Amino acid sequence: MKGKGLTLWFTGLSGSGKTTISKGVERELRARNCLVEILDGDVVRTHLSKGLGFSKQDRDINIRRIGFVANLLSRNGVVAITAAISPYQATRDEVRRMTENFIEVYVNAPLEVCEQRDVKGLYAMARAGEIQGFTGIDDPYEEPLNPEIICYTAEETVEESVAKVINHLDLLGYLPAKPTPALTYVI
Repeated sequence: MKGKGLTLWFTGLSGSGKTTISKGVERELRARNCLVEILDGDVVRTHLSKGLGFSKQDRDINIRRIGFVANLLSRNGVVAITAAISPYQATRDEVRRMTENFIEVYVNAPLEVCEQRDVKGLYAMARAGEIQGFTGIDDPYEEPLNPEIICYTAEETVEESVAKVINHLDLLGYLPAKPTPALTYVI
């Protein structure tokens, strides 16, 4: 079903739950026959932004590229879901200004919780000085000033966070009704 496109911009620290929640939202949207694509920060860096480092300038370029692709998708009726740290407020605001239907989802988890969840060991390497410019350790993460949705993943289950996002989209009229299962009558 081609419907009203939008960009759902998930932002938060590494390990906050952006990818996990975005995949849950994707499943629910597909169940409602929505066109949906996830632009995950790690995947985009491998393909669209290969060769970029982690300087502020390179991070901004990466976020602008993700925003450009998300905007192309959303203006063609796709729900573009981004799951990227996107640490700088000004760059997120820039993407918001260029995107018609933009909804920012702040995936909020305390740094300690993100470090406990870190299966790749990136936070430990950053604390040991093996990684420079790591967001939340020696590079800032600027919390969103006015996100439309905040998911507190240290307190909410994944299902609660997904439901929060879906309910907000329903409230704003972005989603078709959830399909009801067909009734089968036995005679």
